[in-house]
Order: sequence, then structure tokens, then C-alpha cells
Amino acid sequence: MIVGAAAATLQGAPVVTQDIDLWFKDLNDPGIKEAVQAVGGAWVAPVGLNPPMLAGEGLKLFDIVPTMHGLADFSDEVRQSLVMSLGSARVRVLKLERIIKSKETLKRPKDLLILPALRNALSAIKTKRKRVQSRTD
Repeated sequence: MIVGAAAATLQGAPVVTQDIDLWFKDLNDPGIKEAVQAVGGAWVAPVGLNPPMLAGEGLKLFDIVPTMHGLADFSDEVRQSLVMSLGSARVRVLKLERIIKSKETLKRPKDLLILPALRNALSAIKTKRKRVQSRTD
């Protein structure tokens, strides 16, 4: 599932990010390693407190997120996630509300700086939903 600022951007938030954060249910899933190898990359398994990493030219923009602070477990969050088209692929994207919750919980300086933009984007999305709903009623 795509999480973090990249997921927020996909939902219309006016934020910039340098990478795409990916959250997986099971980091031991052999499908991850197979997908990474299919694009010429390498899967660097977690060691001690170091999270797993992706290596290779085609994977420089991707980071593995082992946990999302302040949220439920992966299974609960993925059930509430959005399914979006990204090129020809359909991907799971963490909802903006949940991204905000995680950033509020973690309180990293870079997250606190973009929270106003994320909250404004969420407000705009909710306003748009209300307008669409009122037209269909």
C-alpha cells in the first residue's frame, strides 16, 4: 500500500515528496523479492533494528515502511484504503485522514510542516464530496 506524502499527493494534497513509501502486510512475502528482482533491483533483508531496503537503479525512489505510527495494523488499514489507478496498475493508497493521523502521532518536524496543507486538502475533499452528494439526493 502506498502511504506517506506520495499517497497524499495522489489524493490531491499539494505537497512534494522525494520518495514513495510502501507499507506491506508481511515483509517476508516472497512476492516482494520477486517483484524487486523483476525490475533489476535487490531486496536487502532487515538486520537488527534496520528496516528492509530496496537497492537498484529502478528502485531509488521507493522506501519500505515497516510500521505506520498511530494507526491500526496493516490488515485494518488496507480494508479502509482507497484503490486508485496509477498508469495501468491499480494500487492501494492509505486514506488522507489516516496519513494525517500518523503524521500527528509521529510529530517529526518535516511532518508537522506539511500538516496544514494536508488538513486543507482533506477539507477540500470533504467539501467536494458534500457537493456531489447533495446533487445526487
